[in-house]
Amino acid sequence: MAYLTVIIDEKNMTQGVCHWGNRSCGVNIGRSGVRPEAEKTEGDGATPSGTYKLKNVFYRADNLDRPETALPIFEITKDMGWCDDLKDPAYNTLIKKPFEASHEDMFRDDHLYNIVVETSHNDAPPVPGRGSAIFLHLKRDESAPTAGCIAFEEQDLIDILRHAPAEAEVTICLKS
Repeated sequence: MAYLTVIIDEKNMTQGVCHWGNRSCGVNIGRSGVRPEAEKTEGDGATPSGTYKLKNVFYRADNLDRPETALPIFEITKDMGWCDDLKDPAYNTLIKKPFEASHEDMFRDDHLYNIVVETSHNDAPPVPGRGSAIFLHLKRDESAPTAGCIAFEEQDLIDILRHAPAEAEVTICLKS
């Protein structure tokens, strides 16, 4: 059974509710809503449904204290990025900058990646074009959708990480 369950209502496809233990919180998801993992494509703006392992936690030590968690945790540095180039062998993996292929900066100017949790979406091995950088991260604001990730209020994500077992998973699904 998954540690986190994110349920998206078909009436509001860019927001959902995340349940863990006896708690819940609102989350924002992809601007294109949720779509089955098999239909997920790079850049489509959708959050893939399915169950994924929570792998690694990354955080900005210059912006917040190290979160407590049983998951592996790493400080985000200015030379960290995440490859989103379909043609590069490093697709959907953490990379070190400078990096010639297309990538996301992990050390962002905004607060979204002050805490980032890597999921196991499309990682065993990564299939080019099936989506990259599907993370749990912080919300831009109360209602802003993501590019496919799941976005949380900072305190909710800190609380989730504090209680997450080392083998934690997230299940993303439509309300049935």
